[in-house]
Amino acid sequence: MKSINKQPVLVSGASMAGLSAAFWLNKAGYKVTVIEMAKEPRIHGAAVDLRGETIKTVKRMGIFEQLRANRLNVEKMEFKNSDDVSEGVVILNNGNLESLQDDLEIERETFVYTMMNLLKDDIEFIFNDSISALKEAPHEIIVILKNGPQRSFQLVFGCDGMHSNVRRIWFGEEKNYTYFLGAYFSITVLNKLLIPENMMQMYNVPCKGVVLNAYRNKTDVIFSFLSDEEIDYDYRDESQQKKIIHDQFAGEGWRTEELLQEVFLCKNFYFDKFCQVKMPSWTKGRVALIGDAGYCASPAAGMGATLSVEGAAVVVAALQKHKGDFEKAFREYNETFLPFVKEVQDMAKNNIKENFIPKTEADIRRRNAMTEVF
Repeated sequence: MKSINKQPVLVSGASMAGLSAAFWLNKAGYKVTVIEMAKEPRIHGAAVDLRGETIKTVKRMGIFEQLRANRLNVEKMEFKNSDDVSEGVVILNNGNLESLQDDLEIERETFVYTMMNLLKDDIEFIFNDSISALKEAPHEIIVILKNGPQRSFQLVFGCDGMHSNVRRIWFGEEKNYTYFLGAYFSITVLNKLLIPENMMQMYNVPCKGVVLNAYRNKTDVIFSFLSDEEIDYDYRDESQQKKIIHDQFAGEGWRTEELLQEVFLCKNFYFDKFCQVKMPSWTKGRVALIGDAGYCASPAAGMGATLSVEGAAVVVAALQKHKGDFEKAFREYNETFLPFVKEVQDMAKNNIKENFIPKTEADIRRRNAMTEVF
């Protein structure tokens, strides 16, 4: 077995999973290259949560205090009716930061910029490029790049999201591994406040929901709806996706018309189905998937960032434990991390229909009646 020291490895995706993997691989002694299809690190998207054991992981990474200094502080969640009356209120921390546990909600860009500053002098970054083919040789894996020269690495890590290019090339088509959860959603991030800062508001009609989340002069606008069948749409056609949201929610009351207009005008928009990635193995040969690429739980879990950061730490720890023997390490990664992934995926399925998109008016009233203090 070769020494880990300076073995070249490739990470596909400058995402939360990819940057976390790059950190741990570099720390373990690998020579790390990160390739990203976009022209710059991916910072757009709704706020993210880091929870549970992953807090210990970011503390070991040395970034916890910096992230905590930039944590978001959601104080209250309100359940609205069509007359904009709050039918239920959940007080999360009474505005007292000292009452919060270590769990963190942060803007995605906070994590990405923190990691980029940490890694920029130690790791090779290639932007505006992607993998077009992979060929495994006896002692290496050959990577054919779309815009660059052919290169060889010891290992490749696919950290490129639910619609993973690495997974498609090496494991097979996306449809073989994605499981539709019977709902769709859109996320639009506005650079202004539509409700008081540090507040969330939810509005539902049967089978449909709207969420506003306000923080630091931004508002996340989230539309979601149940659907028995999958919708045929072009993932590149943003105008078509916005029309789907408009057609679903037009005339639904509360502030819906105003919010649909905001979505129509905003460029920071994302639409997708609620689905999960389930695979018999996240590894094959010298390739391993981390985060949404291998085990997306869907945004309904609120745990995508946690799974990404923790998954990266687990697989690299296994490589160190087995002194670079990737076959043993990848086997351990699949076995030890699976129970946590299953737990999070089960939680996401329950959240969609019980909390985010209740099916009936009675279910909505029951959910809205919650008044709690945490």
